[in-house]
Amino acid sequence: MRLLVKAPAKINLSLDVLHKRSDGYHEVNMVMTTIDLADRVELTDLYSDTIQIISHNRFVPDDERNLAYQAAKLLKEKLGVRRGVAISITKHIPVAAGLAGGSSDAAATLRGLNKLWGLGLSLDELAEIGAEIGSDVPFCVYGGTAVARGRGEKIEHIPAPPPCWVILAKPTIGVSTADVYRNLQLQSVHHPDVDGMVEAIKEKNYEKICALAGNVLESVTLNMHPEVAQIKEQMKRFGADVSLMSGSGPTVFGLVQHDSRLQRVYNGLRGFCEHVYAVRLIGERHEQ
Repeated sequence: MRLLVKAPAKINLSLDVLHKRSDGYHEVNMVMTTIDLADRVELTDLYSDTIQIISHNRFVPDDERNLAYQAAKLLKEKLGVRRGVAISITKHIPVAAGLAGGSSDAAATLRGLNKLWGLGLSLDELAEIGAEIGSDVPFCVYGGTAVARGRGEKIEHIPAPPPCWVILAKPTIGVSTADVYRNLQLQSVHHPDVDGMVEAIKEKNYEKICALAGNVLESVTLNMHPEVAQIKEQMKRFGADVSLMSGSGPTVFGLVQHDSRLQRVYNGLRGFCEHVYAVRLIGERHEQ
């Protein structure tokens, strides 16, 4: 049997870091939402009790380092499943971009195997398992729009933001999340108004959402990689209503509501940056 699952990317409309925890992780408070840029995860039953990763992207590991592999292995161990699966991942989300591509692949694997193997787990149970794989996996299990707290695993669902276009621009550099957090000076950064963002989304107030968008990690990444700051400035110059780095970067996203503005921003960035995408904001949760 074969099953195809979409694994959508996420962006952070607001990202705040409160403090470093005793377990080494950072306490976060952030608003995330899904966008219509997705990897395709195809799951195929195997007769042998093994996990195979098939990927045509040389930056995606095909062994136990892959988060989708870890998701399948964890599910097998916890539920005592004695079946094998081939996991074929077709990447559309840029790798190491701050868009949770790997986490979304893992979440899609959990949701898909739950169906393929007839496990009958709820999304809450899958999210709990996903938290053992990575901080963004629980959100990606649910999809939609949510406030994430703790190290990212405590999820509070909120309504979807008003519909708009999302333009993504990723420079050809990699950013180490660990390095970004290591260089974060919490006493000297501007903390975004996460609660205000939640209210703006509930009110469907697009202008307020743009005004309150913020990412505490920007100051670090922009300092380490000036090209990210340059993309941010260009995006605003071409007419985006807001431009913000997603996650720890390096991808910058902009929001626009009108098609004419979308074309101007997209075309302007295409001449400036190799990896540019224009997609819709989804913001709705996955079905069970």
